[in-house]
Amino acid sequence: MSEQNGQTIELGQGTGPLKGVKVVEIAGIGPGPHACMILADLGADVIRVERPGGQALAGGKTMLLNRGRPSVALDLKNPEARQVVLDLVADADVLVEGMRPGVTERLGLGPDDCRAVNPRLVYGRMTGWGQTGPLALAAGHDMNYIAITGALFGLGQDKSRPHFPANLVGDFGGGSTYLVIGILAALLEAKVSGQGQVVDAAIVDGTAHLNAMTNAFANSGGYREERAANLLDGGVPFYDVYETSDGKHMSVGSLEPQFFDALVTLLGVKDTCPGQADLDRYDEMREVFTTTFKQRTQAEWIELFEGTDACVAGIIPISEAPQHPHLAARGTFVEKDGMTQPVPAPRFSRTEATLTLPPPGAGEHTRAALTAWGVGDVDGLLERGVAVQA
Repeated sequence: MSEQNGQTIELGQGTGPLKGVKVVEIAGIGPGPHACMILADLGADVIRVERPGGQALAGGKTMLLNRGRPSVALDLKNPEARQVVLDLVADADVLVEGMRPGVTERLGLGPDDCRAVNPRLVYGRMTGWGQTGPLALAAGHDMNYIAITGALFGLGQDKSRPHFPANLVGDFGGGSTYLVIGILAALLEAKVSGQGQVVDAAIVDGTAHLNAMTNAFANSGGYREERAANLLDGGVPFYDVYETSDGKHMSVGSLEPQFFDALVTLLGVKDTCPGQADLDRYDEMREVFTTTFKQRTQAEWIELFEGTDACVAGIIPISEAPQHPHLAARGTFVEKDGMTQPVPAPRFSRTEATLTLPPPGAGEHTRAALTAWGVGDVDGLLERGVAVQA
């Protein structure tokens, strides 16, 4: 245990199923921090190693992706800092890094360097293009990665151009989620073999894997390679979005016949709406839905539909999500450290996950965290500029 500025850094504070798992994070942006947030949320002891002063888009007291772990600032270009990281690695289970291929090797912190001091280490690598391939060393961002997998092509209901859903599909769907899956699988295997391994988590690979059902539709011959032309992309009127009288929107996902029947019954159009199997009358059906939904406000439709089997829900902004009765009842969001934030997911019956440290400033816990992790001569490291205490 180490105390600094009234804040205690103690290993084993996490309560989730990963309690006792130790992770060294070489700080990056986007999917790497999100993966480490998940690991910390689930109880792992994660120590975040970042450059003095932090980096753009990576830090700040409101950056929830950095919650749950202390921040240590090290000058990784200094050979002494390299040794500090290797000292941390020697007693860790996992290392996570999100640099371009070859960068950690040049720093002397590549897989071979780390596994030389800890053969059971799981070395998680998070990139967009992957460690190999002709684009491996090129720059890129979420939309570029999902563009080449075929995922971006089909997104949106605008036939003239695709629409990208922020960075949810690539960075966090195909990226950090698959990195965590890989790390957990490798940890399980290491318990049997006693050997660690490298997890090459590429956003292009994960996104392609996420899109397997679209591949299945394409293989069956029942998929049209255009937007708003298929079952789940707005191609059918009973799986689409409709505007209400107050300019808001409702999501309609009434795919199964019994759900479609509930939809048209509650809309009051059962006797006038074309049947679900009347493919040639889908334009007429869409017009019926469009006209009907514009007759009431979103709140009125929500009151009518929510809790029924029609599969209809109001589309609300993130500022309203924590107050939604269902999410409020489940406690999906919590007010903590002056911020509204999602609670750890998924949930566990016995080893409940809880939130610990708030998002730190870069290097906020350098002295306390290094001490808690058993690094020697921390004061000397600070005096020599190897480590920096913010």
